[in-house]
Amino acid sequence: MTSPLEITPLPYRDSPLATFAALRQRPGAVLLDSGRPDAPGGRYDILSCDPLSVLEVDAEGRCHGDDVPTDLAPFDAQRALLERLPRDVPDSELPFLGGLIGYWSYDLGRCLEPVPGSARPAAGLPAARVGLYDWALIQDHERREAWLIATPERRAEVLGWLSNIDERETSDATFQLTGEFGAELSREEYLTRFDAVQRYIRAGDCYQINLAQRFSAPFEGDLWTAYRRLRRATPTPFSGFLEWGEQAILSLSPERFLHCAEGRVETRPIKGTRPRGATPEEDRRLAEELTTSVKDRAENVMIVDLLRNDLGRVCRPGTVQVPQLCGLESYANVHHLVSVVTGELAEQQSPLALLAAAFPGGSITGAPKVRAMQIIDELEPSARSAYCGSLGYVDVRGHMDTSIAIRTAVADRGRLHLWGGGGLVADSEGEAEYTETLDKIRHLMAALSDPD
Repeated sequence: MTSPLEITPLPYRDSPLATFAALRQRPGAVLLDSGRPDAPGGRYDILSCDPLSVLEVDAEGRCHGDDVPTDLAPFDAQRALLERLPRDVPDSELPFLGGLIGYWSYDLGRCLEPVPGSARPAAGLPAARVGLYDWALIQDHERREAWLIATPERRAEVLGWLSNIDERETSDATFQLTGEFGAELSREEYLTRFDAVQRYIRAGDCYQINLAQRFSAPFEGDLWTAYRRLRRATPTPFSGFLEWGEQAILSLSPERFLHCAEGRVETRPIKGTRPRGATPEEDRRLAEELTTSVKDRAENVMIVDLLRNDLGRVCRPGTVQVPQLCGLESYANVHHLVSVVTGELAEQQSPLALLAAAFPGGSITGAPKVRAMQIIDELEPSARSAYCGSLGYVDVRGHMDTSIAIRTAVADRGRLHLWGGGGLVADSEGEAEYTETLDKIRHLMAALSDPD
């Protein structure tokens, strides 16, 4: 008989870095990192390792793993895996009491929608990789408390792993790029694709397309060191670090995709961007320019309408609302327009059904979604891998929180990949959009290039 979960208080730390450093060499170590607790959604850190099972989904939608249901469709297999955990968990306000943690790549969308998949793989990562975790360490930055959720047997094991935490924010491990980041598309090639999007828009195929370009560089050394550099450069509320073998995801996302708790659903799409100014006056001017931009607000509203439709597929009729439209949020390198769409899950619907209904996120595809995904597949030379997918968790009670994996680096066998993208509409300007893709990730490239 399985021992019941218990919730044990632990010492609180402002940062999860030292704690995770003590766990990261363990199998399946995962960090969902609230790198900016003052931002909306940035309250909790969730750390774990040593999952009971790991389920991977390949590019064809086939499931793989030891002791996991591999003969089912991807989200059905994940639901079956989640059901292996006991449901009799303590009554708690904490966000995660055991369940699935991992990522769902943008490319998983090809298994859900009629998209040909003609773009060549950018990295060899699975289309999805989730672990079944029966314990977690959670930090609550609002209450400044930390908790270990585990059975008594697991608790003793985890406390042993944590017995030698090194409180230093640095380590002896090094990381360096061994070459500069190279763009997959030249400026001219990007603008050719921009023109193709404009033709599709004029022909009525679509209203908006999120067009991205990829940058790659060789590296050597420790990816945890690289993640810490990125985190210092751009703290964000939906960050995460996952590493296995020669592959890793280093995500510094400011964008929540889907949150679900007690049947209440929230998504926070980002559309509309300006760089931060060099002076307070310039910064205020750029923020005001963004909030008053007819083009950026229209772009945001298009995606809000798309997400209202996606949520409406699994939410109770009449519950989908928009409590915030085009609000301003500011980060280390950019200002964003952020909207909030909410709803209530219909009876018999689950968070994984919600994730499947809305995946991939409308803010990084376009409208209408399926046609936008087909055009993206045609115009972008490489598949997106984890970029524009989601990182997050789904717990045994039906709680879920996932990000949109923008500002995300993917490491695969000695190469590091970054993407920058933006939404294109009828009145977009090619040169401005090209510059915006660089503005969004320039600071990440700089952080990875600079020594500690």
